[in-house]
Amino acid sequence: MARIKPFLAGIFISIASVAASVVVHAADYEVITGVAHVIDGDTLEIDGMRIRLHGVDAPEQRQSCIAGNGRKWACGAEATFALANLAGAKSVTCKQVNKLKDGNFYGSCQIGKHDLSAMLVFQGWAIADRRMSKDYVNEELDAKEHMRGLWRGNFVKPWIWRDQQK
Repeated sequence: MARIKPFLAGIFISIASVAASVVVHAADYEVITGVAHVIDGDTLEIDGMRIRLHGVDAPEQRQSCIAGNGRKWACGAEATFALANLAGAKSVTCKQVNKLKDGNFYGSCQIGKHDLSAMLVFQGWAIADRRMSKDYVNEELDAKEHMRGLWRGNFVKPWIWRDQQK
């Protein structure tokens, strides 16, 4: 009986170790914190994980908009630049909202206590994606009223622009 107790204790420790590693592995995809690398106007990468910002959509890199004076401008590149100014090379914490098929996810991301999606929409560089969430509608209405970012002219909604490129 004395030999069985150490054997059972070893099995218990092994099972506990496996269970702990599974929990840690699952947590890796629920919350991630690290230095953000900006991919485009609504996508970050942290430690090799791509995170699409939840509840917003920003123009694609190649997308152009029309300014109030009728001239074309590179609104997609400017939206990417805006996100880079807010989050690039800074520590960002993202919580998974929805997992994507490719293993990446839609996330609610924060810099300190500041919601990254809210800041982008408020500045006018992304729009509230009402197909996904109504979280940022008030920020969008404020940006539109004050003609910030994209709202200083005309633009095609990013999801429509992407469909037109197919």
